[in-house]
Amino acid sequence: MTNRVLRRSELRQWWRSDRGSESVELAILLPVAILVIAMLVIGARIALAGSSISGVAGIAARDASLARSSASAKQVATVSATDALASRHLHCADIQVAVDVSGFVSAPGAPASVTVDVTCTVDLSDVGVPGLPGSRTLHDSAVSPLDPARDAS
Repeated sequence: MTNRVLRRSELRQWWRSDRGSESVELAILLPVAILVIAMLVIGARIALAGSSISGVAGIAARDASLARSSASAKQVATVSATDALASRHLHCADIQVAVDVSGFVSAPGAPASVTVDVTCTVDLSDVGVPGLPGSRTLHDSAVSPLDPARDAS
């Protein structure tokens, strides 16, 4: 093997060579691509959860408005909201159902309503991207008129 001195033109050509640049580009762009994919997954999960919780409070409020007492209205609304979330395959880490049954103190036949607020905390920690929130809290609220014949029986 002989040691050969490179001419200036050969040295420039060797220096500008693209050999090995693909692996460097891949090493730089791969973490960025993984982060973009994780952001898409999180965005899709939040969008699906947001559309899944839509209408859950309406179902619970409608069921609670048909109850005969305020205690049964609270119980029916909680069970109805939990069942509606489960049927929509929305896995909530924490479900809170707040039922305003103050309309039950009004006289039968008088206009009154029941209000249901459903709050669901969706866990996103399994995606595991640093710097992103580990959970997202979703909320739905609905008002339904009370049955005017609730004390008729």
